[in-house]
Amino acid sequence: MKNFYITTPIYYINAEPTVGSACTTVAADVVARMHRLLGENVFYLTGTDEHGEKVAETAKNAGISPQDWCDQMAPKFIEAWKLLDISNDFFIRTTDSRHKKVVAEVLQKIYDQGDVYQDQYEGWYCVGCESFKTEKELVDNHCPLHPPEKTVKKSEKNWFFRLSKYVPEIIKLIESENNYLFPESKKSEVLAKLKAGVTDVSLSREKVSWGIPLPWDNSQTAYVWFDALINYYSATRFLEEKTDFWPADLHLLGKEILWFHAVIWQAMLLSAKIELPKKVYSHDFYTIDNQKMSKSLGNTIPPKEMVEIFGVDASRYLIARSFPNNGDVDIGIGRFKEKYNADLANNFGNLVSRVGKLGDGIDLEKNKLELSDKYVDLVNQLKIDEAVNFIFETYIDKSNNLLNEVTPWKLEAGDPKRIEVLKICAKNVVMAAYHLLPILPKSCQVITDQFDGKIRPMESGLFPRIK
Repeated sequence: MKNFYITTPIYYINAEPTVGSACTTVAADVVARMHRLLGENVFYLTGTDEHGEKVAETAKNAGISPQDWCDQMAPKFIEAWKLLDISNDFFIRTTDSRHKKVVAEVLQKIYDQGDVYQDQYEGWYCVGCESFKTEKELVDNHCPLHPPEKTVKKSEKNWFFRLSKYVPEIIKLIESENNYLFPESKKSEVLAKLKAGVTDVSLSREKVSWGIPLPWDNSQTAYVWFDALINYYSATRFLEEKTDFWPADLHLLGKEILWFHAVIWQAMLLSAKIELPKKVYSHDFYTIDNQKMSKSLGNTIPPKEMVEIFGVDASRYLIARSFPNNGDVDIGIGRFKEKYNADLANNFGNLVSRVGKLGDGIDLEKNKLELSDKYVDLVNQLKIDEAVNFIFETYIDKSNNLLNEVTPWKLEAGDPKRIEVLKICAKNVVMAAYHLLPILPKSCQVITDQFDGKIRPMESGLFPRIK
């Protein structure tokens, strides 16, 4: 059986999960579920990033220890993903002692390779991003992604990683024809930055105690990104049944952390002589009313709020359908309601209801359920919206048009034309439901069960209209 290993980024736990983090998690879940339908042995990893200055600062403001803060917040992500029916195989926390052990082993390999040296660092650091910034990345002397007060000048004696040593090899990797880094816009962005010149990066922090001590210098802790990135590898080391899953088939992440995943992570693995992941994909952002989602602005949407309004499956569908694979996507509860009613209540749900009522009792031949190659290719490219459009056009819209054209409800129950049309539509419903299982797992399972060998009416509407 072929293995398939997919990861989301591990999420910062300084704030609760939102539709922004759910966007990545649901998209990865759709890919994971599709590969299971293809008969593959899937390992889907997500988790929380629990070390670093930002977490320590948030915990201090809350009046508790960093570990207590992590222990309170990590379950909120676990609960949110359970609420959205996320099928991850493991949830990793970077405070797990087993992860810390693997981090120390990997860092020691990098040190033994001669790729670490000590130097004085002075420059701008964004506490929000937990990363050092170049002058080119700053706007009015602060990080554009976070409030001005989060960007501070730091001067420390740190251990540095020879990132520049691996730049030629990483350029060659990204320029290869195997679509290693995609989509194309992100590939071009990273290559331009690499070719403009890359300096070595700090591997440790001198004054941040909330982290993993360096194995060769306990007075300093690993820079949070070096700790966090290793989670993708460490989970396959300390879970015995998962040891055959490395390298990852796909790292799925947002564009704000692309550099770390497309450059620094590769250089670390090259240095430690660990096999590289097979592909890296970076998506864009959700905006709400054309504004970046922000806790301070109060314009975030918690997963729980979506589920309360739309239900679990429909929330997954709306998130997946609006996945920002090519530019930022503006969302909001109002937009979601329009999409829900148009796609699920009026279109797919209405089709299932009509076919069930009109075809009640008609025997069906067993469908050979296979995923379309085009659908598989689109989902693997994270073009989820296009994949769903393809299914609607191929099966759902075609069936609705056929029903409206033939009007079987005007024909007698035993009329061969009526039976023929309803059989065609029922087959299309089953095929549509099978393809949409990764997105609407519970609802589509109900549909395929309902039309298993015989058409039966639905007991109640799957997707009632929402005002």
